[in-house]
Amino acid sequence: MPSFLDKRLIFVTGKGGVGKSTVATALGIRASLEGKRTIVCEVAASENTSRLFRQEEVGYREVELTNDLWAISIDPDDSMREYVLLQLKVKAMRDLLFKSRMFTYLAEATPGLNELVTIGKIWELTQLDRKVRHGRKYDLVIVDAPATGHGIAFLKTPRIFANIARVGPMYSQAVELDEMITDQEQTGAIVVSLPEEMPVNETATLEKELRDSVGVSVDRVIMNAVYPERFGKGDLPAIEGLTDSDEPELHAAGRAALSELRRTEAQQEQIERLEALISTPMTTLPFVFEPEITLAAARMLGEAID
Repeated sequence: MPSFLDKRLIFVTGKGGVGKSTVATALGIRASLEGKRTIVCEVAASENTSRLFRQEEVGYREVELTNDLWAISIDPDDSMREYVLLQLKVKAMRDLLFKSRMFTYLAEATPGLNELVTIGKIWELTQLDRKVRHGRKYDLVIVDAPATGHGIAFLKTPRIFANIARVGPMYSQAVELDEMITDQEQTGAIVVSLPEEMPVNETATLEKELRDSVGVSVDRVIMNAVYPERFGKGDLPAIEGLTDSDEPELHAAGRAALSELRRTEAQQEQIERLEALISTPMTTLPFVFEPEITLAAARMLGEAID
């Protein structure tokens, strides 16, 4: 089992469109197969996990997907409501606050507050003495975090709030959240990339910013959707011979093989380039030749992460 799965909290991020949601789910499946009680948290507007497991939309509740694997979609409004419920013990005061237009206005107008309460909910999920009703205890929390630049800002939110607040309960809680994110023994980050020029460039920058600017431990870079090396350069003369054929089927087969050979070579160049740019270990995952990711494919990807 990969050592980073022994941590309590993992943030999965990367450039948009590289498959980080799929990787987050695959990691959750892998951890659950290893016997870890795992929950996958989605913090973006879209909710993908339930479709993979053919269940009703997850939403802001902890839904069991399979043995030892749960999912939740964290909504900032629900996180804020839960936070207030835990802070104010008198129901009348809670009801009054929720009905207050001033409270609603301030909550919506405060920059980064949505991100802060979302991270607060993630922190709550990692606790062994959870205060919410029917809260389960998890061995591992995997967060499908926002992409690249938004991901950096998301993870730095508690530190920014702590610097602004300076004193008081908001300051103390923001400091606690920042300490959770930067606890390199308990918390890590996974960066997902594709073997293409732009994702490789962004991944190299993201790895450095996560490590140096945020202070989170970057435990693995996962290069997703890598083509299999079916052909080598030694096969090139035979493939080119097929492309010169007058037979339509042989000509088409030759062109397809030549295209795949070129793409594989280009991908390998990008993999080698990224390896030279980063200091984090890299794992490659195969391209899934299916219209959409199935549960079996996600399980296969999880087992391939080593």
